[in-house]
Amino acid sequence: MTSARARFGRLDAGTRVALVVLVVIYLAAFLAPVIAPYGPTEQLDIVGLKNQAPSFAHPFGTDRFSRDLLSRVLYGTLVSLSVATLAVLVSAVVGTLYGLVAATAGGVVDVVLMRALDALLSIPRVLLLIAILALWDPVPLWMLVVLLGITGWFEVARLVRAEALAAREREYVAAARSLGATGVRIMFRHLLPNVLAPVIVTTALNVGNVIVLEAGLSFVGIGAREPAASLGTMFQDGTEAFAGTWWGALFPGGVIVTIVLCFNVVGDALRSSLDPRQLGAARLGTHTAHLRVASATAE
Repeated sequence: MTSARARFGRLDAGTRVALVVLVVIYLAAFLAPVIAPYGPTEQLDIVGLKNQAPSFAHPFGTDRFSRDLLSRVLYGTLVSLSVATLAVLVSAVVGTLYGLVAATAGGVVDVVLMRALDALLSIPRVLLLIAILALWDPVPLWMLVVLLGITGWFEVARLVRAEALAAREREYVAAARSLGATGVRIMFRHLLPNVLAPVIVTTALNVGNVIVLEAGLSFVGIGAREPAASLGTMFQDGTEAFAGTWWGALFPGGVIVTIVLCFNVVGDALRSSLDPRQLGAARLGTHTAHLRVASATAE
């Protein structure tokens, strides 16, 4: 507990704020069934409470169907965070395994896997998702998670392969190989720990990207569908009459921007703390500064 507090204290103020905001958003989203005043599809009064501006009774206002927007934003955040987090985990697992297999096997297998990966990278992800989702209508949420996951692992695989190839040439890996360690053992026992740091950084950054992607797909009507309330569908509903009911787009859009910004800040902080090259550069810079001070003192 003390160690965790010490690490938190070493973070800069912006990263600490981003972490706290993300924790609050995640807690509010997963506690939505408990803290939300109403259900996400509950119509309160289709005539009397239609398009009500934010008030004490309805802090985020209501939509054209008299649904409480605060409740819908809470449930929508739960849907968007769940889809994005699970999809990024799928991408991380698939990409890590693919990159490790390519680096461990080497030779012809590595060449074939990398050429296949180059072919997949040449296909724009957004266009591929639009084509699949437009043909498969409607798409359940679990399938949306799978589609987002299996179309987002390409960069992870390339990154993992590069890191694993560098780790494969180290002395302890050569020693394990000379002692008869199998390729599977080398892959999981010696290479995997060396690629976890960049995978964690990429995963943190990708959560925000996938939330934007899911919101964009839902905005054009091929992502999450009613009755599921996602941030993208709510933002789309709000923009249809933004001039008169600005709150319908402001609050869902604000949550999207906040989540993406916080994940980007945390991802940058993780990159700075987990990237050994940056750590080495920082230590080298500190050592050089000390030498300059010592030299100036001696003169």
